[in-house]
Amino acid sequence: MHFEGTTIEGVILLVSKKFGDPRGYFMETYRKNLFESEVGSFTFVQDNRSYSAEAGTVRGLHFQIHPHAQGKLVSCSSGALLDVAVDIRIGSPTYGKFVAVELSAENALQLWLPPGFAHGFCTLTADTVITYKVTDYYSAEHERGLLWSDPALGIEWPVAADKAILSEKDRGQPALSELQSNFSYAVNDELGRSSRIR
Repeated sequence: MHFEGTTIEGVILLVSKKFGDPRGYFMETYRKNLFESEVGSFTFVQDNRSYSAEAGTVRGLHFQIHPHAQGKLVSCSSGALLDVAVDIRIGSPTYGKFVAVELSAENALQLWLPPGFAHGFCTLTADTVITYKVTDYYSAEHERGLLWSDPALGIEWPVAADKAILSEKDRGQPALSELQSNFSYAVNDELGRSSRIR
């Protein structure tokens, strides 16, 4: 397994090596000592799974505010999706910028986003399953959102806004200009060793 930096500090791509034979393959998807060495000391407390029946399903952009902010380690165990992390740390030099990565069962990539990022995805195939580990428990009281289609973000989603399949809640999330974020940016604040861009 190796770790690759992205265009935003703290957001890291995890690439696992597959060991294959005629039966299929084996790979490590998480190893605590390597993760702590390359990313930082984070404790995962909950695993989540979300199934989407149709391509063009959008979920997000979601996050939880302090004191129940979540870091997420995201992967796709079936199908394929475009995974997006948006920097919402006030004062960050990349505030409002995003990282978008295609995750699929085939490429087996994982994306780590620390607290301070809004997260969402769009399915590229039918019957897509996303799985992710989080660093704090779900709290409805602290759950917030950011409008996925806000032009200010400049995200090139693989589905037109009028064709996307999404919840009414996600249709009504605030734009970036209206967002009330309680995340602030400071070098090495919540990013651990992942503040280094590789």
